[in-house]
Amino acid sequence: MIIEKLVVGPLEENTYIIGDGETKQAIVVDPGDEPDRIMDLIKDNNLEVKVIICTHGHFDHIGAAGDIKKETGAKILMHKEDIQTYEAAKDQAAFWGYDLDDIPQPDGFIEEGDTIQAGNLSFKVLHTPGHSPGGICLYGEGIVVTGDTIFQGSVGRTDFPGGSIEELKKSFRRLIELPEETKIFPGHGPESTVGREKETNFFVNELL
Repeated sequence: MIIEKLVVGPLEENTYIIGDGETKQAIVVDPGDEPDRIMDLIKDNNLEVKVIICTHGHFDHIGAAGDIKKETGAKILMHKEDIQTYEAAKDQAAFWGYDLDDIPQPDGFIEEGDTIQAGNLSFKVLHTPGHSPGGICLYGEGIVVTGDTIFQGSVGRTDFPGGSIEELKKSFRRLIELPEETKIFPGHGPESTVGREKETNFFVNELL
């Protein structure tokens, strides 16, 4: 499995390119900004991008989705519960003082239990609301890509429209019940493991 991480944009968002080393098929998760850098990595690894997954619709996670779609022909997929957030991303970016290009509508929706394939790699969609209504994680191959649901030592904020601390508690509990050796690839910051977060994440105390 090929996993490339790029830290992009003013909010230092993690974009992931996950590919099957044998078939060279790949997915791009949360292309937030700097599409040229993302495309350079795709080309350097000789990958064929089949799908673009948005873990949620905030502007810092989708800003380059249109450019990557145009370059690769890949479909943009997300959870339907985040479509309102996705469509408001341009206004959200402006509120933060950033200019966002128009983003094309998603090509389809994914939901709990769906499977995302990249060659021989397989990832299950987990619906993990809290940070946003349609937040999702991708779980499989010993990893979980968590968007802004969980970070190393922290969790996503819930004070944006559609956020819910109660939903986040449920989603967080679900993630830390995954096998402890599962590697966590979050939407911001460094990687972690489920075992580490069970021991050190401050949010564990919120569940008591």
